[in-house]
Amino acid sequence: MAAAIGEKTSGRRRRRRSIDFGCLPELIGYNLRKSQIAVFQDFAAAVGAEDITPGQFGVLTLIQANQGLNQSELGEAMGVDRSTVVAVIDRLERRGLVQRAPAPNDRRSYALRLSSDGDATLRRLEPLVRRHEATIASDLSAAEQRTLIDLLRRIADNTR
Repeated sequence: MAAAIGEKTSGRRRRRRSIDFGCLPELIGYNLRKSQIAVFQDFAAAVGAEDITPGQFGVLTLIQANQGLNQSELGEAMGVDRSTVVAVIDRLERRGLVQRAPAPNDRRSYALRLSSDGDATLRRLEPLVRRHEATIASDLSAAEQRTLIDLLRRIADNTR
């Protein structure tokens, strides 16, 4: 499959060059990645000044819904390694959105909870994220949305 790509030089567009994408358009991974980029760009535009990534929004949501969750449980729920979780929690803690406290039944781990600022931020974000979801899914029926989510879950479950 080929697509025309315009190259910009000195404020003017040069003649469009046709790019052959080879087998890429047939690959699930390639199409997932292109979709992910588009979704992340729209997410950033939708949440604007809140300066939150989709991953950080997921972390805030999981912590709010599971007060006292520890970092290992959070990593497992998100499908990421412990070092990734620690880095995200460090960032959110520096911003005053998340608090760590020694876990009551395991002094080696931390129980996570949202600060009052974190809770307020999440309350502001939820309607923005719901509008973002409506935007990215606007060409899909409710049934197609459910099917897409089911198919994506099956792909994720198949790769574990």
